Amino acid sequence: MQLALERRAERSAVIAITSPLIAIALTLVTMAVLFAILGKNPISALDVYFIEPLTDAYSLEEIAVKATPLVMIAVGLSLCYIANIWNIGAEGQFLVGAVAGSWLAVRTNGTDAGHWVLPAMLLLGALGGALYALIPAICKVRFGASEILTSLMLVYVAGLGMDYLVRGPWRDPKGLNFPTTAEFDPVATVPTLIDGSRLHAGSIVALLVVMLVTVLLGRTIMGFEIRLVGAAPNAARFSGFNSANLVYFTFAVSGALAGLAGIIEVAGPVGHLQPDISPGYGFTAIIVAFLGRLNPVGILVAGLFLALTFIGGEEAQISMKIPLDLTKVFQGILLFYVLACDSLIAYRIRLLRTLRKPAHVNA
Repeated sequence: MQLALERRAERSAVIAITSPLIAIALTLVTMAVLFAILGKNPISALDVYFIEPLTDAYSLEEIAVKATPLVMIAVGLSLCYIANIWNIGAEGQFLVGAVAGSWLAVRTNGTDAGHWVLPAMLLLGALGGALYALIPAICKVRFGASEILTSLMLVYVAGLGMDYLVRGPWRDPKGLNFPTTAEFDPVATVPTLIDGSRLHAGSIVALLVVMLVTVLLGRTIMGFEIRLVGAAPNAARFSGFNSANLVYFTFAVSGALAGLAGIIEVAGPVGHLQPDISPGYGFTAIIVAFLGRLNPVGILVAGLFLALTFIGGEEAQISMKIPLDLTKVFQGILLFYVLACDSLIAYRIRLLRTLRKPAHVNA
């Protein structure tokens, strides 16, 4: 007997819509089992993870702060994935955007520069992320290299480069030898929306990105091209669409949004450049993109949910001594179930009977 996947003739629209909910439910059941294995009360642990953060105003603000980079990066990634182009290196583009924008903050630190600094930093961050994303795009178009491998490997290059800068030439001489730049000047920081909180104007930028990409996908020729190339590449080729230009466009936009998210994160809640500015936003955003069905509005909801896991994980670590790394386990399990559900929507599992070869009979 042999298991095989057979493509379904039709896909259920209802199942496709409810698939993320099914994946979340399966993930919660699996997490409950893991909590029990760790000797924790599963009901109490799930309550700390997913209910308690929603009952506290500060936690709600922190969820919005965490969701901001996730949504921005995931919306950019969705453009690539809809076109069947695989950008896995958003984490590196996030870091390069943070470095590119921080360069101006470091150069103007203590010089009484004007309010032009922050807009210039945001522009540099987006430009840096876009240019870094174009490296795997060029390797794919010109040399046929796998964009999955090249974009992923460039993540480590970006991380090591940033680490060198904050431990070397950009390190704050008054920072007691910690690997960090000096605190950014007020003109180089993203303003907060509420006094005394960390909720910043970057959240509004994330909402604008969701709106703009929604219009791009649904109301423009470029959006139609992205969807057509991903769904029917042969039809797109016969229609005269240039697949190489589309690779450049989607990678550039995706990298720009990741880079913009990076500099907003540094100039917003962090306030300076340091090695650990990201808890894995670029990789978590992949889960957000698929959980949101590659739809900008769905990604906004999924980003808030994944941000909830970060805040819930921190609270569970404090109140129940649950390892913080379990949050990453949760996110990995969620991605597994999302992809598994998506596979079962497109394919059915068939049990095939294999015929045995007749035994050779010697005369």
